[in-house]
Amino acid sequence: MKRVALSLAMAWLLTAPAMAVEPWVKYEGADGPGKGKHVVLISGDEEYRSEEALPQLGKILASRHGFTCTVLFAIGKDGAIEPNRSDNIPGLEALRTADLMIIATRFRNLPDDQMKEVVDYVESGRPIIGMRTATHAFNLRSPTYKKYSWNDKGDWKGGFGRQVLGETWVSHHGHHGHQSTRGIVAPGAKDHPILRGIKDGDIWGPTDVYEAHPLAGSTPLVLGQVLTGMKPTDPPLEGPKNDPMMPVAWARTYTGVKGKTARVFNTTMGAATDLEAEGTRRMLVNAVYWAVGLEDRIPDHTDVAIVGEFHPTPFGFNGARKGVRPEDHVMKP
Repeated sequence: MKRVALSLAMAWLLTAPAMAVEPWVKYEGADGPGKGKHVVLISGDEEYRSEEALPQLGKILASRHGFTCTVLFAIGKDGAIEPNRSDNIPGLEALRTADLMIIATRFRNLPDDQMKEVVDYVESGRPIIGMRTATHAFNLRSPTYKKYSWNDKGDWKGGFGRQVLGETWVSHHGHHGHQSTRGIVAPGAKDHPILRGIKDGDIWGPTDVYEAHPLAGSTPLVLGQVLTGMKPTDPPLEGPKNDPMMPVAWARTYTGVKGKTARVFNTTMGAATDLEAEGTRRMLVNAVYWAVGLEDRIPDHTDVAIVGEFHPTPFGFNGARKGVRPEDHVMKP
């Protein structure tokens, strides 16, 4: 009888349909100051490989600092990650239990049911971190949440980017693809917790400086020095592009509809290739601590060592790796 039962069980396993795999990835937090905090990281851009940057950032936060991280992706009809699809990011209901939202989307046209999860989170007054194209995160056609669009002309001029993060899309300031960015600590900002363990030049990325004039009340933390080339050792460009320099990272607050005030950090850096620089990763991890109120736990030299393999794809349109699925980003033991 035991053999019969075992045979039946094996037959069922071989013929049963495979269990559905969720179209996102979750990293359970190890021991660390972030234990018990849930961070939701939302990717979805066609150009700067947020689908590669955010899984690595999530792995660092989970394995090195204890934060539980859920990473969401733009998903195509075949279940693979498809950054060019602007109207589908499954799993946004994870924001209902989030202590922090990190967003790195670009011109997303999400359906109302998905967009509602983002709006509910923002209106709750919980903390937010924006990366690179989050200044122009949404380009919505539905009138329901149209004010979140990057080019809103109404009371929410500039949409989510301007009104929540502090700035919307303006223009490239450095020469895109030709002039990289060196981070310079802004005057008076060296003692800010987000910059603990960071000095001039530690932050670098091959992405160019964006033009940005953050809303009044924003605190510039890092200025973007336009370099003459695409290496961190290249000299700064002479002339008006660096006089004055544009802010590439700032902190501010945003008050939700219920009166709760949230901490907000935004950086116009954050492409996957930017995360190859240790200083850029340290700024982002420190910002997570600060955003959730754990700034007293930021060490003098935050551990931001890469977890597993990380070989980011260069930025550019239509450059995403094909056929990658969320489960491919599962953290290997």
